[in-house]
Amino acid sequence: MIACLVDEATREGARREAAVDGLGLSVRTLQRWRHEDNGADRRHGPHTAPSNKLTPAERDRVLGIANAPEFRDLSPQQIVPRLADQGNYLASESTFYRVLREEGQITHRALSRPATSRRPREHVATGPCQVWSWDITYLKSPILGQFFYLYLILDVWSRKIVAATVHGEESNEHASRLFVQACRRLGLDPDGLVLHSDNGGPMKGATMLATLQNLGVVASFSRPRVSDDNPYSEALFRTLKYRPGFPSQPFASLKVAQGWVDGFVAWYNTEHLHSAIRFITPDDRHFGREAAILAQRQLVYEQARKTTPERWAQNTRNWQPVEAVYLNPTMRGEQTPLRDAA
Repeated sequence: MIACLVDEATREGARREAAVDGLGLSVRTLQRWRHEDNGADRRHGPHTAPSNKLTPAERDRVLGIANAPEFRDLSPQQIVPRLADQGNYLASESTFYRVLREEGQITHRALSRPATSRRPREHVATGPCQVWSWDITYLKSPILGQFFYLYLILDVWSRKIVAATVHGEESNEHASRLFVQACRRLGLDPDGLVLHSDNGGPMKGATMLATLQNLGVVASFSRPRVSDDNPYSEALFRTLKYRPGFPSQPFASLKVAQGWVDGFVAWYNTEHLHSAIRFITPDDRHFGREAAILAQRQLVYEQARKTTPERWAQNTRNWQPVEAVYLNPTMRGEQTPLRDAA
């Protein structure tokens, strides 16, 4: 009869797995019935009830205690020891969990809810000054336990550092001022620009958020404690601190730190060949010189292949410009990975 019911359900469009599961069986059981013993049901079930099974009264008491005002916000791991302190033992923690699960009551039992966060929205940059990323990193100061703070804003598409300054403290006022100065320096109307950052205090301070709102900037934030949500800034900070010229000793003063950062920015923007953008300098890409440079490289490679074709495969190296750059891309496989090579 069960086999006929499953066949009827599948003919009407139901999935076999769902139909079998609705009857409390598994697909393997149905297959065995069809191919063994002419489809006879050989289930016998337990001959006797387990000797340690809770009685209906004990089961009701477990549910009553778990839902009592003094225990309803606690987990069984908290309930059972408290009962023991009162001189009572009804059931183990696992039994409490099993009974609650059977009654559909395995949920968060406190008034608060666990913190949840969604993956940041995907942003796509197809040109300069569309998506910026910024963050703050520590620089050692002469005083142990105190630091200088480097504020740095990066253009995601070109990888150009558009602003970098060092301060003696973290402040959303400093961040707001730096962003406005960067826009003025580039002659940029930031309306519609996406500014991505993590969830730090300077990033979400009232002054910073008010500035972004007044300028029409789209604020984007990482999930808490997920560095991959802000990969471009994180990769840039690693490049900065692993640079051969990065001081092994603390910076003597704020002025010295700012001077070193200015030198790094000049090198990074104008000399550093960035691996993620076909080994073009950020300035060349930002200001539109990329296409001519890559076209020249392509000609060099084509000429080299004509000279010694036996040393080359069918295609030469890809020197086509990277058209789009993705920040927090959706999982489509072919997109730019979350981690960025600076």
